[in-house]
Amino acid sequence: MQDGPRSGLAAVSTALLAMSRRLEVRDVLRTIVVSARELLDAEYAALGVPDDHGGFAQFVVDGISAEQWREIGPLPRQHGILAAMLHENGPERLADVRKDPRFGGWPSAHPEMSDFLGMPVRDGEEILGALFLANKRSAPDGADRVFTDEDQELLSLLAQHAAIALTNARLYERSRELTIAEERSRLAHELHDAVSQKLFSLRLTAQAAATLVDRDPARAKDELQQVAALAAEAADELRAAVTELRPAALDEDGLVATLRTHVHVLDRAHTAHVTFTCDGVRALPAAQEEAVLRVAQEALHNALRHSGGDRVEVTLARTPTGGAVLTVVDSGKGFDPHAVRRAGRHLGLVSMRDRASGVGGGLAVHSEPGRGTTIEMEVPGG
Repeated sequence: MQDGPRSGLAAVSTALLAMSRRLEVRDVLRTIVVSARELLDAEYAALGVPDDHGGFAQFVVDGISAEQWREIGPLPRQHGILAAMLHENGPERLADVRKDPRFGGWPSAHPEMSDFLGMPVRDGEEILGALFLANKRSAPDGADRVFTDEDQELLSLLAQHAAIALTNARLYERSRELTIAEERSRLAHELHDAVSQKLFSLRLTAQAAATLVDRDPARAKDELQQVAALAAEAADELRAAVTELRPAALDEDGLVATLRTHVHVLDRAHTAHVTFTCDGVRALPAAQEEAVLRVAQEALHNALRHSGGDRVEVTLARTPTGGAVLTVVDSGKGFDPHAVRRAGRHLGLVSMRDRASGVGGGLAVHSEPGRGTTIEMEVPGG
């Protein structure tokens, strides 16, 4: 009998480590559900996060395929015992959930469930969510396959640490939102400064052309050509800034589709030809996908604004260990990486390295004067 609790605690430890490695709320929710189902050897597990109207803002499941979940359809706003768990102070253990007076039936494609264990995930008085497990898969010889006191204790321990992990993830996302707001403010200032300077130069050049029209038509023509060039540069600055300010659709579209769209927009907005190639990259943890996207955006910004090249190639490839390598190559004028400490900050190389190291990855810069620049970022798999 002593081996059971010890192996259970070891499993809890493994689950806690898995939760602590995640920073994004959606990843933490998913890890909690998967860990709970494996820990208690249940057929099904779910985690509901409350909204402000007595229902669920998010509902994460494990043990049901994506196709089954689509066939089940959206959950009712008030879902019987599941919604009731959002208001309960303690656990709920039932030998057959179908016999509970709060049970309201299943949607047509919903699998049959019997034994049930529910546990609130609490932070003080606030209920952050509710864990649900159904259909115990194993039991000692001769015993019914139902959730036990020990299962309830293990789930209670998991729920306490799940609350910590979920709270930390929410704090991380709020801090990230502040960082994004700061970046957007910085971009707005850059947009104002860059476009204002271009427009000021354009106005002076146009005035010079106007004074030369009658007495020196040839010089006036040169000045007007300069006006056209300055106007084109101002348009490029504006398009680039607007593209960077547009929020990325990582949550909805994933890294590959978001990066492909971003490259397509830049290709249309700039005279340089910008291409994107992807080779077998799978979904990465949310923090890593965002880091890769932000580094790609910074590298593209540098290549299009500073390199002077007519071609920029973006490649995203899968590593043998399940991670990803981002490569951004331009055909521009290049620079000496060892002699540009000041330029390194100007080009955002420090922030790109920080983003890469922040998700356990690395960043390399290869460049020579006259030979273009290559930015390479590698991140591990999830």
